Amino acid sequence: MTDPARPGPRGALLALCAFALFASHDAVIKALGGYYAPFQIMFFSVLFSFPLATLLLMRDPTPGHLRPVHPWWTALRTLAAVVTGISAFTAFSLLPLAQVYAFLFATPLLITLLSIPLLGERVGLHRGAAVLAGLVGVLVVLRPGSEALSLGHIAAMTSAVGSATASTIVRKIGRDERPLVLMLYPMVTNVVVMGALLPFVYRPMPIEHIGLLGLVSVFGFCAGLLVIAAYRAAPAALVAPMQYSQILWAALFGALFFGERPDWPTWIGVTIIVASGLYILLRESGAGRSLHRPVLGTRTRFELGLMPRIGVLVDRRRRSRD
Repeated sequence: MTDPARPGPRGALLALCAFALFASHDAVIKALGGYYAPFQIMFFSVLFSFPLATLLLMRDPTPGHLRPVHPWWTALRTLAAVVTGISAFTAFSLLPLAQVYAFLFATPLLITLLSIPLLGERVGLHRGAAVLAGLVGVLVVLRPGSEALSLGHIAAMTSAVGSATASTIVRKIGRDERPLVLMLYPMVTNVVVMGALLPFVYRPMPIEHIGLLGLVSVFGFCAGLLVIAAYRAAPAALVAPMQYSQILWAALFGALFFGERPDWPTWIGVTIIVASGLYILLRESGAGRSLHRPVLGTRTRFELGLMPRIGVLVDRRRRSRD
């Protein structure tokens, strides 16, 4: 529950720290992407996450087994998470950080659209207009006709669609499935799939790069813990918008480490997308039932499916009250 003695600002600060770690996580992925194929980076990132996942298994008091209650939905969510991960890693390797975030920030817009068929949500005129405006912002960043559509652009858009799909499915089945089922199935699938592809792309790694891969897992784990703490300290309507702070870190890391300077169309497009996402969050914060708050209810950033996604381990009792 939200601590009445220490309201929103504490939760917002925790969220800002969490998304700063997530942005650092993505910057390390981009740095390694200059040396290795995304499959290799993903394989070792997941592998190094298993000890952290084991800690969560040991602390989980929920009785039951690891067989999914909804096997087909769980399989679809797992597939979406794997596609999201490989697409995001590819996009970070090929595109400037700020441009990748511009596409990934469209995820809440896509969640709003997917909530219609998957959650039975009715999207009214206001949220529908916000979604359309956000998609216009994506086109501003993409600039069709002015530059060639690259693999990086396709990967970034695919990652946003996959993330929205995985997050919406979690919203649909999350109350029935054990959180560890939602966490472990994508991790195991990633290890199997990326491990099968690894012999075709493997390059020997020096110890410092192996250390950076371990750092990726630690960043993701700690950021997830901070997200949980943020949602316990403040309302979702205050915490969720903090994810957009990542664009500032992307601009800083891009300038300092990768020589990137986002152009004006990118900034304009990002502004439109962020404004649309914030408007949807504002509309959902006034919704009465949990079902009609699909974006606020996901409580996750990008659904990569390659580390302990402990954002799904938030107290179910709290979720049912949203």
